[in-house]
This record gives sequence, C-alpha cells and structure tokens, in this order.
Amino acid sequence: MRIPLFAVLALTWAGAAGRAAETAEPIEWRAWSPEAFAEAKREHKFVILDLEAVWCHWCHVQAGTTYRDPKVVELIRSRYIAVRVDQDARPDIANRYEDYGWPATVIYAPDGAELVKRQGYVPPRPMAALLQAAIDDPTPGPSVRAEAETEAASATTLGDERRERLLAAWREGYDHEHGGWGSSHKYLDWDNVELALRRATRGDCDAESYARETLSAQLALLDPVWGGVYQYSGGGNWREPHFEKLVQMQAENIRTYALAYEQFGDKRWLATAEAIHRYVRTFLTSPEGTVYVSQDADLVPGEHSAEYFARDDAGRRARGVPRIDRHVYARENGWMMAAACELAAASGDPAYRAEAERAARWAIEHRALAGGGFSHDERDAAGPYLGDTLAMGRAFLALHQLTQQPEWLQRASAAAEFIRGHFGRAAQAGFASSDTTAATFPAPRPQFDENVATARFAAALAAATGRDEFGAMAQTALRWLLAGEQAEQRGFYQGGVLLAEEEARTAPAHIMIIGAKDDATVRAMLTAALRLPTAHKLVEQWDRRAGPPPRGEDIYPPLEKPAAFVCSNGTCSTPMFNGAALEARLVKLLK
Repeated sequence: MRIPLFAVLALTWAGAAGRAAETAEPIEWRAWSPEAFAEAKREHKFVILDLEAVWCHWCHVQAGTTYRDPKVVELIRSRYIAVRVDQDARPDIANRYEDYGWPATVIYAPDGAELVKRQGYVPPRPMAALLQAAIDDPTPGPSVRAEAETEAASATTLGDERRERLLAAWREGYDHEHGGWGSSHKYLDWDNVELALRRATRGDCDAESYARETLSAQLALLDPVWGGVYQYSGGGNWREPHFEKLVQMQAENIRTYALAYEQFGDKRWLATAEAIHRYVRTFLTSPEGTVYVSQDADLVPGEHSAEYFARDDAGRRARGVPRIDRHVYARENGWMMAAACELAAASGDPAYRAEAERAARWAIEHRALAGGGFSHDERDAAGPYLGDTLAMGRAFLALHQLTQQPEWLQRASAAAEFIRGHFGRAAQAGFASSDTTAATFPAPRPQFDENVATARFAAALAAATGRDEFGAMAQTALRWLLAGEQAEQRGFYQGGVLLAEEEARTAPAHIMIIGAKDDATVRAMLTAALRLPTAHKLVEQWDRRAGPPPRGEDIYPPLEKPAAFVCSNGTCSTPMFNGAALEARLVKLLK
C-alpha cells in the first residue's frame, strides 16, 4: 500500500511542542475490539478513537498535551471509551481513515455510528469542545458522509479519451519550479515517477524531465549521515523534512532509483539506492534478516528534532538513537524483498538476492497461513489483511524472475489464490483490505492503492503462468478502480492506475533465454534481460535438458548453443547469442 498524501498531512500547532511529562497515562486506552464497542453500547458511552503512528511527531504532541489536559481527561473518563490504534498494526482501520492523516480522531455514538472525523493534531481546548459537542448533539457532523458502493465499471480499459484526461491531470499536477507533484508536501511518489520513466523510453521528453528532476530533488530528503530517506518535506519545497523513516519509503525509493539507473545509466541513482539500503541494513534489519517497520521522527517524543538530525554520527549517538518500531510485519518485508530483487538486478550484487531469499524463508516459517496467505504480525487482532499476502506475492514473483526457481512462482500463485478466496467481494468488483469471509467491524472494503498493486501483480502473474484466472483477477481490480470518478478523484496521482491499466491491457516484453543456467553466456544474457528498465517484462530461462518449457510454449528452434529470443505482439526475434546483442535488441524494444 502506497502511503497517500493525506496520510502524511499534519496540521500546524500554534504553540511550542512540550515534552511528555510522565509516562503514566491519565486515560485508560483500550485496543480496538468488539468488546470495547459492546461496552460503550451497554453503558451508553461514546467511543473516541486515537488513530496514531508510533513514528509520528504530531501524534506524540497530541498524546503529551491534548490527552493530558485536565478537561479532556475528565470528559473522556466520564463519558467515553478511549481506543488507541497504531495504524501500522491495523491496516484495515488505517485504510478506512487514511484521508484523515495521523493522528486521526474519530468519535462514535454508543451504537457505533460515526459522529465526527478530524484530521491531524487537535489542541486541548478544541478537543474538549469537540468531546462536549458530541455529548450535547449525538448526531453525525458534516465530516461524516454516508458510504455508497460505486457501481463497478463495465469496461476494464480506460479508452483513449479518458486515458488522455488522466494523463493531462498527471502532467498538470507536476511542479515545474521545484520538481515532484503538487505544491504542498514533497516526496518521491513512486508510481508517478515510474510512469514518467516508462513514458520517457517512448520519447516523451517532458516525462523524462519529470523523472530526472524529481529523482534529483528527492536527494534533499536523503539523510546525509545515516542514509535512508525521510518521509516527506513540508512547505512546498524539499528543505523542510519530517524526519521519520518508514520502511515502505525506503523500499520504494530503492526500487525506483534502481529502475532509474537501469534506464539512464546514471551511477548517482545506483549509489542512492545502495545508500538507502545500507541504512535499512544498519538500522532496520533484525538479526534474522527481516526488516522492522520504522524509525521515529523524534528523539524525545513531541520535541522537534531538526537540531538532532543536523549533527554528525558521533553527535547523534551521544544523545541517543530515535526509537525503532521492531515489529516484523509480512507486508513490510514483502516490500523490501521486492526492492532488493530490483537492486540485485540493477547492480549485479548477489548479496541483495541473498537478503531477499533469507527474509522470504523467515516469513514462510513465521507468517505463512494455510492456503498461501500471510498474517501481518505473529498474532493479529483481526485479519488476515490483503496487504500482507499481496506484498509477499509480489516479492515471490520478483524472486522468481530474478532466480528462475519454480518454487517462487508456485508461492506467488498460491498467494494470488488466497487473495481471490479471502479478499474478493463476490458480485462486487475490487478486493477488500481485510478478510471478506468473516463479518468484522469495520466492514471490509477496497482501498485504491492496494487494488492498483493487485491488478499489476495479477497481470504479471497471468503472463508468467499462462493462467487466465489471474488475468480475470486483474480485471476484477480494474472494474473497481475505473468505476465512476474514482480515478479522477485522485487528482494528479494517476501513475498507479495508468500503469495498472496498461499492464493488464498489453502483453509484457518477453525475453526467453535457452540454455543451461550455469553457462556463462546464459548468465550474461539473463543479466542483460533483468536490467531491462521496466516492471512490465517477463524474463524466462529454459534448459531443454531439464524438462518442458515454461507454460508449455515450445515454439523455439533447436540450436547448438545458448540463445535468446525477444518476443512481442505474437512474434519472436531471430536468435541472439550473447549478452551484448540481446542488450542492443532490448534498447530498441523499449523505444
């Protein structure tokens, strides 16, 4: 799941952020559970949800000020059940309220109906007024709108006119002065940049400028001391970083810079990807080889850390190291595994592949569910969640392409089957964020970025396996993504849906390499094929002596030496017999 722009918004607090005075909480916070809502109904109390992120500065400020204010504490103790949720731990709730940022504040009536939804930090006095207003008038406020299921799109392609309209929104949202999209928060939107990279290969000079300028601007958010990227910059420029480091940001930056290096050959981009990976290896990697979730924005919760992050390594360590969230989630590990595979392909360094395989083995042993799915944590309060199985499935598919080992393709297929069985919505389109086979509160529903990723995963898996049901799975996701005006409501964040629609509509670039895997020529050709700078590709290696061809497609002439074929639009090239010849052909194919 890509972290949406709204999820990084934080409202400005007029006043100094104070240090949390004591560790003891004056409010009894509960976990999200049916029991908490049942108790509220039984005792005629309201429920207040504090949906926070453990790495979030303004969440710390709200916890240390607002929720220690005497009036706020009095109101909550007397009339409310207080529920606090770490959004990283509960993807279903985080997806439901992602438009309200962290912290998000939601007030429910005793019967569980939503009354108020507030975005960002709420100071003590407005919070007390909000709590009292809900008590005085327990009817839904203007922030609560009735949810309506959008009728699924009949078509799973955009059509020329709508595609051009979405592309126009993507172009119009580009910030030509500063780089990146939008004029508020600045960060590397990986889907928009990947779309720019892909269009640049086709001669779109504007798109190439978007990619190059954004990749260069994003370097300002690279920690010059420890490596790793800060989440975003405020103020409409790249010079006001918010210092939290989320593993998804690290993974997607690694993957995007690796793609850029493969495309442009600029060694800065490879060096950037490797610097980010060194940070992950140093700070966010467990002894077992898995990755943790995040590193906090604050050294002291609630205190701004610009002065701290301006120090050198010794100066920082003398004061301490910001807290690391040491949960090990399947979703986050899937993201990093896929990034490591792309970095391995770009750099040729086998260490990245080894790290991805090690994390995969751990996840299979410790997070796998019956039927091909994955849990989020060791024990989940709800779920399973789509994001975990989806991220692991995409990682397995990346491992298969990198290693050409059938096991990974089998595991990717099993993950897709689990997604169809647990997150599909019967007659409705799209895939829900949490298990649809059991009744839960909140009710499972789709999330945009997860359905983009599902469509892309399923389309790639259909090409790799030749199984029509995976192609149908991509269409199911697209019928929800393209319904109504959902895509248009994303504004200029159109990269994901445009990539997903294209990949489901068109066959990938297909490179077949025939020969023994341990042959030096085969290895050279495989290296060249894996460096083709697009995610929309199918690389296969077949040793005739080892068995039938992948997908049973025996259309290649017998030759006395290793050879590679490039296939597109139902036809295949003449054979190529070395890596250089294949690389030259692939450059032409991209254009």
